[in-house]
Amino acid sequence: MKARVPFIVAMLCGLAWAGNLESCASRCHEKFNRDAVCQCDRRCPQHDDCCDDYEHLCTAEEGAPEPKAFLDPEDEIPTSHLYSAPSSCQGRCREAYDKHHPCHCNDRCPEFGNCCEDFDSLCGGDHEGFSHSSDAVTKEELESISETIYRVDTNKAQKEDIVLNSQNRISPSETGNQVDQCPEPLFTYVNEKLFSKPTYAAFINLLNNYQRATGHGEHFSAQQLEEQGVFLREVMKTAVMKELYSFLHHQNRYSSEQEFVDDLKNMWFGLYSRGNDEGDSSGFEHVFSGEVKKGKVTGFHNWIRFYLQEKEGLLDYYSHNYDGPWDSYPDVLAMQFNWDGYYKEVGSVFIGSSPEFEFALYSLCFITRPGKKCHLSLGGYPLSIQTYTWDKTTYGNGKKYIATAYVVSSSQ
Repeated sequence: MKARVPFIVAMLCGLAWAGNLESCASRCHEKFNRDAVCQCDRRCPQHDDCCDDYEHLCTAEEGAPEPKAFLDPEDEIPTSHLYSAPSSCQGRCREAYDKHHPCHCNDRCPEFGNCCEDFDSLCGGDHEGFSHSSDAVTKEELESISETIYRVDTNKAQKEDIVLNSQNRISPSETGNQVDQCPEPLFTYVNEKLFSKPTYAAFINLLNNYQRATGHGEHFSAQQLEEQGVFLREVMKTAVMKELYSFLHHQNRYSSEQEFVDDLKNMWFGLYSRGNDEGDSSGFEHVFSGEVKKGKVTGFHNWIRFYLQEKEGLLDYYSHNYDGPWDSYPDVLAMQFNWDGYYKEVGSVFIGSSPEFEFALYSLCFITRPGKKCHLSLGGYPLSIQTYTWDKTTYGNGKKYIATAYVVSSSQ
């Protein structure tokens, strides 16, 4: 019997050790630990792998956090590599493609929009084989094309089509309180004749094709795959998407409309894994339909989805902390809400925009400013869109999926 005591003690100590690796107790700001269930280093919020008590135990040591801007992108940032990969082209010009690197310096990185920021200056972006970088499109060009897209969005809602009841506005520091400060729904009235327009109808057909919980693989039927194709065909008929394609074609990003559509299908509808199952998420599901991960709502940046879920009694509007300067549609609202038991601390949406308008602007920014803030202009007012690339898996020859895209304050 005595011979078993050391084994039992060792086993109990091992269990205690494993339990400690599920908490940040005595672990705040330690180095990344591959054996731990969750992390407590300063970069864990970026990599979305913090222990549940990280914020309570580790951020308290640093004093009160700074007031949040009207958007809190923390839960939007995708999991990335758990080591320090090179982010510069210093000494890397024309090296072989390595999927583990966050940015690249090879001959084809301009084609895929994944060059490092110093690629042009260090590797000679004006030489043969380096036709353009992801930032070849200027800020002025982005502002111009976004104003054009804004102007030709004839399918957007008119003032009389939507009546909002925005009610209580809170400060950015209050967004985490999870207090329902608005007893009435956000939408008092929506003219649902809008939803009979081809792009709206095709968009709405896509919304029920997903399981919102990450970690559960998505499996599309033949009909659901066809619905994706219908949506792409319908939006490409609109002036909004024709203007976007013309702009990108002029920038030498796509040689044909079919190439453009094929790339849109991959970047938006291609499946990747945010949880434990292969193929449980996509850019479209995350941005437009919304997901639930670790007990929180992530993504969900669409007004049509919001209205339909609120109408069904599945969504409770809590408050808003930003209302855009536009006096017509589309406008921008950043708000807090409870989605069938799960809280969204800050979710920004265009209000009253057509599906093709949002799809175009998010695509424009992802293609020309992947993983960066993209500065646009709408109706004479500045607006920025933040995108993130999904870096763990790629399609084609190293091209990136959309992890997320959403409106941010132009001052951020």
